[in-house]
Amino acid sequence: MAAELEYESVLCVKPDVSVYRIPPRASNRGYRASDWKLDQPDWTGRLRITSKGKIAYIKLEDKVSGELFAQAPVEQYPGIAVETVTDSSRYFVIRIQDGTGRSAFIGIGFSDRGDAFDFNVSLQDHFKWVKQESEISKESQEMDNRPKLDLGFKEGQTIKLSIGNITTKKGGASRPKTTAAGGLSLLPPPPGDILLDLDSPAPVTTPAPAPVSASNDLWGDFSTASSSVPNQAPQPSNWVQF
Repeated sequence: MAAELEYESVLCVKPDVSVYRIPPRASNRGYRASDWKLDQPDWTGRLRITSKGKIAYIKLEDKVSGELFAQAPVEQYPGIAVETVTDSSRYFVIRIQDGTGRSAFIGIGFSDRGDAFDFNVSLQDHFKWVKQESEISKESQEMDNRPKLDLGFKEGQTIKLSIGNITTKKGGASRPKTTAAGGLSLLPPPPGDILLDLDSPAPVTTPAPAPVSASNDLWGDFSTASSSVPNQAPQPSNWVQF
């Protein structure tokens, strides 16, 4: 399989950077920008930080033509390829390399603290991403190396299912079916010890409606009935007849 292609990405661009030749480090003491001739930079130009795979590249380029002046590959940050100075947050020491593998340490500086901050954060974010990618890749390899659980059936292998039998009430005897007229089989009546279902609603009997008189006078029967009933006591005078 062909190797995976790696594309170069731009992480940061700063249009103004100063480059200094620096004296050798004195014993174990850190670099100090005050030891440089800060008012007389040896070169000025543009700085770009790019990444290709896991490696970041600090590139010093001409402001107009874009021609490469020097390049510093960074495989780890913080590390030997990029170091901060002990007396300022705007200056750094980087290790540049040429095509033959030779290397040298030079100082770079920014006139604006915001540019120095962006330079620092761009490298931190890149190597934070590299660390996360490495952890994900490691977890993926561990998952691949674990023995896989084979849940498939082997040849001739079977499986048995146990289903519980449905049992009847203890001491109960099976009742024969009753055959009704016409040869239909009826179920036997329920046992005598079974209680009625009290939750079932009782049947409601709807009374038959009273016959309606065909006469258009709905109140005629009342007046007639009062006069036609024999031996009826006379109605009081204050009753109103309909």
